[in-house]
Amino acid sequence: MPLVIISGFPSSGKTRRTLEIKNYFESEKSKKVTVVSENELLVGKNEIFSDSKQEKEIRGTLKGDAIRLLNKDDIVILDAGNYIKGFRYELYCASKQIKTTQCLVQCVAPIEQAWTWNQMRPENERYTREVFDGLVMRYETPNSSNRWDSPMFTVLPEDAPPCDPMHDALYLCKPPPPNQSTQTQPLSSTNFLFELDRTTQDVTSCIMSAQRTLVPGDSIKVPGVEESISLGRKVTLAEVTRARRQFISYTKMHPVEDTSKLMSLFIRYLNSTLG
Repeated sequence: MPLVIISGFPSSGKTRRTLEIKNYFESEKSKKVTVVSENELLVGKNEIFSDSKQEKEIRGTLKGDAIRLLNKDDIVILDAGNYIKGFRYELYCASKQIKTTQCLVQCVAPIEQAWTWNQMRPENERYTREVFDGLVMRYETPNSSNRWDSPMFTVLPEDAPPCDPMHDALYLCKPPPPNQSTQTQPLSSTNFLFELDRTTQDVTSCIMSAQRTLVPGDSIKVPGVEESISLGRKVTLAEVTRARRQFISYTKMHPVEDTSKLMSLFIRYLNSTLG
């Protein structure tokens, strides 16, 4: 699901904007929309936001719930303050890993107006002035120049959410490509890793042994393989070991089904890197 991150001061109209966006995508675009709401977890909000441990647990729960729902079709709206820059970055990385799009909606309201709205709530749903001011002080304002805060849509109290541009950003734009840090590492069988280690070690031993009597320029024949090692010079054990480590690291990320090809692949790798 494409991800919509709602962000803003406490009592700045985040939940109202969430419902407006949800209604638009369901009624106008026939999309399934799931809301992950901070309000459902804030039982005793003043106590929670006065305790850093409880506050961190709430953020972890929200992030986990949102990430579990992400796919490429429907929409997840995360209705929360989302006031920490690093937390928004973590959500961005999760979207990249799923290869889906996201956008951020910042609900902008003057501090005293937000406080007035807070005072209009039922007493058991209000923030105390101390907690309210603390959340405002800790709020790390989104910046559209940051890739994890982009595309960003700012909504003023008198404005309606820009739902059409949001739809285009979520469904007409390509998601950011996943990079090495957000890719799930492929799993390799124990047998594959054993064969990879054994095969590359056998080739390394063959090279070092053959070089004792080798005339520079001669190729080295490895038993059981058609390809020959043609380095054109003598190489040190350190050079071969470094190339072996690089080959193992790459092959762990791109395992081959037929382990009998590992020796040929390693020889080709050595010829291209050390030859």
